[in-house]
Amino acid sequence: MVALDFWFEFASTYSYPAAMRIERAAEARGVTVRWRPVLLGPIFAAQGLTDSPFNAYPQKGAYMWRDMARICASLDLPFRRPSPFPQNGLLGARVATALDDAARPAFVKALYTAAFGDGAQISDPDVVSDVLVGCGLPARETLTRAQSEDTKSRLRSAVDTAQAAGVFGAPSFVCEDGELFWGNDRLEAALDWAAGV
Repeated sequence: MVALDFWFEFASTYSYPAAMRIERAAEARGVTVRWRPVLLGPIFAAQGLTDSPFNAYPQKGAYMWRDMARICASLDLPFRRPSPFPQNGLLGARVATALDDAARPAFVKALYTAAFGDGAQISDPDVVSDVLVGCGLPARETLTRAQSEDTKSRLRSAVDTAQAAGVFGAPSFVCEDGELFWGNDRLEAALDWAAGV
């Protein structure tokens, strides 16, 4: 079965709907999804950015919030604009990195729902702990593992891998042949390419 790397950042608005719909779309095409947490901060810094482009360009930001409201309504997803934006997704990325492949998707979707559905502060360990418990995962053990040097090193390595693949934003989808697609609206095209459709 062919695979697709799904690079996501918990502070990324458009990664939320992508995460919530990728599994069904991938299954329909016979594609395996590899859920790959990444931090956009270092990637943006390499581009000379110190903030989200949606904050740097207010008109673009206003459009994005309206677009997100439309997208989430069309998918019947809860949506609440988080404050502050962008949220700090470091803890979530470390937890996602610490989890095994089987547990990661449920946690990712639940944390996105907390962030963009409920407006929760996902940098708060108590919020992340509650999400882990809600997913039936051992919260204390997972949070401890997330703060280990091994996990931190693996996440830094993931950022390097993403940059080497050409990732410059999230969500990004990288096919096995290296073809890169960026944005929630490119999900189906990425899956079709991966599946050879």
